[in-house]
Amino acid sequence: MTALNRAFSPHRANWAILVLWLVLAGFKSQADPLTVQFEAANKLYEEGRYTEAAQAYEKLLASGDASPAVWFNLGNAQFRSGQIGRAILAYRRAELLNPRDPDLRANLGFARKQVKGPTSKLGMRDRFLSRLTVNEWTGLAAGAVWIAFTLLTLMQFFPQVKRTLGYGLAGTVLLALVLGSLAVGSFQRLRSDRSAIVLDDKIAVRHGPFEESQAAFDVHSGAEMRVLDEKEDWLQISIGPRQAGWVQRKAVGML
Repeated sequence: MTALNRAFSPHRANWAILVLWLVLAGFKSQADPLTVQFEAANKLYEEGRYTEAAQAYEKLLASGDASPAVWFNLGNAQFRSGQIGRAILAYRRAELLNPRDPDLRANLGFARKQVKGPTSKLGMRDRFLSRLTVNEWTGLAAGAVWIAFTLLTLMQFFPQVKRTLGYGLAGTVLLALVLGSLAVGSFQRLRSDRSAIVLDDKIAVRHGPFEESQAAFDVHSGAEMRVLDEKEDWLQISIGPRQAGWVQRKAVGML
């Protein structure tokens, strides 16, 4: 099996995540309907019936199983079906839940390389913040705060090493502030991230929100854009600082 085939095989490495997701949702038995549907969808994929597999994964999502494994496998099925835009949308939704999955990052990167024409790219700050989820950044900041409180308590009981503990306390407080700011930044990024991904093969970005408006440039399936404004059935988007315009809402998927 080639490296490419391994990367685009149905996701089983994250089985523990799927099981945990099901347990949290109240599905305690491995024979529950969602688990059966998940394995059935995987079987369709392994048989090369990618369109049917994608439909099966979408039914799982509609049933409430929005686990990263389902989003990942949906992206694989859509990629194999030639739906680059829908695959990237699924991968990015999986990325929000499980940003450090190496298979996911590899497949998303590979799919992005297939996109023709202009597309938005994350800046250095956003790439760094996306390495962890909001909850993970928050958990690290909370851990640093608890360590600081522990050091402060120890300073009261062991005055002979108060100076040494004080240095540790100062460093831990600084770390907590940095991690706290990263948690806030990650949350703000998540709240303000109004990304749209082109689903059709090719669409025109127009100067105005009307069919008769002049076309400014074209974007292709999988192109990622930032949404600036909305007007009825149209979205104002930008791709970089110099390329902006309006596209029809029905032609894109919102992250």
